[in-house]
Amino acid sequence: MERIDAKEADLRGRVLETAALAAYQEGSVVSRQILGRKTGTVTLFAFDEGQGLSEHTAPFDALVLILDGESEVSISGKPHRLKAGEMIIMPAGEPHALQAVKAFKMMLVMIRS
Repeated sequence: MERIDAKEADLRGRVLETAALAAYQEGSVVSRQILGRKTGTVTLFAFDEGQGLSEHTAPFDALVLILDGESEVSISGKPHRLKAGEMIIMPAGEPHALQAVKAFKMMLVMIRS
């Protein structure tokens, strides 16, 4: 498996250690877009413990895959506790929020339709 410099843009055609592509930073949320197309995006996030994203909506379904740590994902006010290896689909138009129970990393996949 190849370690990739965080500033290197083109990741296509390489075997990558997914969780290593977004590093934790104390007191912060770090994001890194892996793919960005008109039809969808793949973005990696690293949330320090206690960090989160406030409630918001998105016009498209969004798949969240937890790579490391533990998160609480709230969809329309209903909390879901997720840990590494688990995923959830956040439906388009429904309010959702994320909070780091423990520092966690996730992959966010949005497919525009």
